[in-house]
Parts: sequence; structure tokens; C-alpha cells
Amino acid sequence: MEQVQTSSSFKKRTTPVVSLEKGKIPPQAIDLEEVVLGAMMIDKKGVDDVIDILSSDVFYKEAHQHIFEAIYILFKEGSPVDLLTVSARLKQMQKLDAAGGEFYLIQLTQKVSSSAHIEFHSRIILQKFIQRSLIKISNEIIEESYDETTDVFDLLDTAESKLYEITQGNIKRSSETAQQLVIAAKKKIEEIANKEGLSGIPSGFELVDKLTSGWQPSDLIIIAARPGMGKTALTLSMARNVAVDHNIPVAFFSLEMSSVQLITRLISSETKLSSEKLRTGNLEKHEWEQLNVRVQALEKAPLFIDDTPSLSIFDLRAKARRLASQHGIKLIMIDYLQLMTAGGNKNGGNREQEISTISRNLKALAKELAIPVIALSQLSRAVETRGGSKRPLLSDLRESGAIEQDADIVSFIYRPEYYKIEEWDDDEHSPTDGQAEFIIAKHRNGGLDEIRLKFIGHLGRFENLETFNYMPTELHSSMNNAANDDTFKTANLPSPDEAFGSAMNDDLSADDDSEVPF
Repeated sequence: MEQVQTSSSFKKRTTPVVSLEKGKIPPQAIDLEEVVLGAMMIDKKGVDDVIDILSSDVFYKEAHQHIFEAIYILFKEGSPVDLLTVSARLKQMQKLDAAGGEFYLIQLTQKVSSSAHIEFHSRIILQKFIQRSLIKISNEIIEESYDETTDVFDLLDTAESKLYEITQGNIKRSSETAQQLVIAAKKKIEEIANKEGLSGIPSGFELVDKLTSGWQPSDLIIIAARPGMGKTALTLSMARNVAVDHNIPVAFFSLEMSSVQLITRLISSETKLSSEKLRTGNLEKHEWEQLNVRVQALEKAPLFIDDTPSLSIFDLRAKARRLASQHGIKLIMIDYLQLMTAGGNKNGGNREQEISTISRNLKALAKELAIPVIALSQLSRAVETRGGSKRPLLSDLRESGAIEQDADIVSFIYRPEYYKIEEWDDDEHSPTDGQAEFIIAKHRNGGLDEIRLKFIGHLGRFENLETFNYMPTELHSSMNNAANDDTFKTANLPSPDEAFGSAMNDDLSADDDSEVPF
């Protein structure tokens, strides 16, 4: 009877315990709860060891929830934690009777003599709470699934959100010693030293990879630009370089374009056939052959495209985990961040808070899977109203400064040609035609730079500027005039007669008096 009352009282709290079901009581460890609370009241070290592991909700018995709550308040205030201070705090909170009274507190301190193994005991208590939470969520999902008025996609979103909250709120990593971290760091440095090429995932753009050494694991990379600058084209070019040239699995989440539209743009880039021709199907015979041959490498590439619209951050994390376990993806790309939803938070907060939640969770996803995550982002209209070169700034990131804080790398795409600017604002004043600038404005673990790339608009493709077949105008004109001067002629060449004519015949006749027939 006492057990049922305890369960009933727990239901009134935000994290209730389910009732008896099929003759089973919920997972619990009341004896360990008593030991842990007793150790915290007799040993300060015990408080320090577990205060960041536990919360009041993880305790099964309501009395234990009140006692831990009092201990936690004392710890936050910097006050000593012992039998007397806990009792006084409970009196002040008017919860001493609900906690079992002073006699019960004394009993708890007598159950243990030290705080040895308190962390181990605390993690068992946490595991029992997670089990109870999973049972509760499962029961709620079952009940809602029988309700015909419930939208199935809302149900999936709610279930994912609740499971994610359990993971985020309760599965915490313990700290590591400097010795452990130094050993791990040395091991990683040795692996990098023995590895040929870049330490991260190559982008396919030489100067970008030289600056970043490839996109690094656990990094969140933001690529921002105004509409029309080529955000999607740049990320597709990167995805193609990674998946086709290096055979590295890539996941591309497109919230703006359909998967068929994306793959058509990749086919255009790969085959050098314009998107207009592919869209109309108006191809010559040799172009069909070109299409069939050059698309073979793309067909075999480990590229996974998901075009789910209005994707929530919880759905993204679930899909990313699945792709990581099933296909071993090493890079995630998202086009684009502002089209995502926070999910499970429909009635509270403004858009800025929602974007903050999304960027924070993208960084958490990168750390969880230990792979780089590249997210595209829109810029505010402040860029358009600015005079001069209209180069983007960090302050132009749209809707939330949290994007700048969470990201390891923030970069911009800038094409002066879009703004009818014909020359770069550098000392050489070189033409901007068909060129773009990849601006790395924030780099947590490296330097900043403005890197020029070649942009091929009709193919929707970015390339290295150095490797593109670019010929300066001066050299081109001088080659056209070569026929009119001696610039490219080799001096003192023999005439045909001198090389193959009478001189050779004279040499032959000198050795042989007989006639040589011709």
C-alpha cells in the first residue's frame, strides 16, 4: 500500500512514475537512494562527486526528492551540507514532514560510514530513472496511438522529442584527467602524422583545404550568403568532390529543393551539359553518349540525399544517427538552416530562440557523431543596403547571434558580379567575371582568409581558380598576333634544301660514284 501511495504522489510531479502494470513495480533502487543521500550529508566530497549527475526527479521516493532538493539549494548557495543544515533548509521550505522528519534524516546518515562508491551508486539510480521514463513515454505513445484523431507525424515528432530530452538531460559524460586527455591527444597526433594528405574531410578546393586541413570532426561549419550567390551550388560541388573523388559517404539534407532537382544539377556539373538542356531533354546524339558515360562515377558515389520539407532538428538527428550506423557517413550538409524547425516546441519562444535551439543542436550532433556538419544560412538584407563592395559581415547572420557563437567556422560566399561590380577591390583591379570569394570570417582553430574560386553559372559549379583554364587577356592577344611578328618563331632553323636536299646528296655521291636513282 505504501508503495502505491508513493507512486501516486510521484505522478503529481513533472516526471511521474507509472502505476503497477502486469504485476510489476517500476524500476527502482531505494536502498541506494538512502545510501547516496546519507553519504552526501556526512561527507562534502560525496556532494561534489554526484551533484552534477543527479537531480531531484531521478529519485523514486518523494521524500528523497525533497531531501536532494534541499541539498542542491545549499550547494548552490555555497552553504555547508550536513544533517543540521539540511534539516533547517527543509523546515524553511516547509517540507520537513514530507521528507520523513528529522528522525528519518538521522537514519539516512547512519546507513553509511563514508562516501566511497557514491558515484557508482548514483549512476545506478540514474539508470533506474531512465528506465522509468522510457516506460512512461512508451505508455503515453501507446495511448496516443490508439487515438484516431492524433496526427501520426505529430505523434512521431512528440515521441522523438521526448526520447531526445531523456538523452540530453540524463546521459552525461564524466570528466577526464589531464593524463588521459594528453594520451588521447598524442595518439590522435600520431594518427594524423601517419596519415597521408589532410587530417579532415577534403572540400576539393585546394586553398580552403590548405587553411582548414579539411573539415574537422565535431565541427559545425556555417556557409552563409544572400540569395543567388550560389550556396547550394557550392555545397553540391563539395558533396561531389567528397563522394565522387574521395569515395567518402556524404548525407545531404535539402529542405529547399527536391532530390531529383539536386541530382539533376549534379549531373549538369558532372557532364558539362547545361541545366536547360537537361531540363528540356533536347540533347544531340553525342550529348546522350556524354551523359551516359560521365554519369557513371556519380551513380556509384556514396551520396545520400534527403528532401524532407520542414525537417525538425529531432528528425534530423534521428536520420543522421541511422545513416551513420548503416552507411558510415562522414559529412552532413544541410540546405538550409532557416527552413528547419525546432520541433516539440510549438507554443513557446520566438523565431530567434528557435534558430538558437537548432544551431545548438547541430553542434551537439556534430560532437555526438564526431563528424563535420555543414549548414547553409541566409544573410539579412543589410548586405544589400550597404555601400561599397557589399562584402558580408558576421553581424549580417540572419535571426540569431547564436549561430556565430555555436559555429566553429563561419564563412560567406561573395560574388561581386551579382552586384554589377566588374573589378575586384584589390591592387590589381582584376575582372570579377565568373569568380567568387569564399570568405572565412570565423575559424575557431585556425586562420582567416578570403579565397577566390571560379564560378561556372550555367553548370551551377564551383572550381579551383588556379586549375581552371583561364588565360589573361594580354597573353591571348599576343598569341593572336604571333603570325605578324617573330615572337614565337625559333631562330636559325635550316631550310628544307639544307636539311634534306643537295647537301645530303652530295655527301652520298662523295662515297659512291654510281648514280643514285630518284
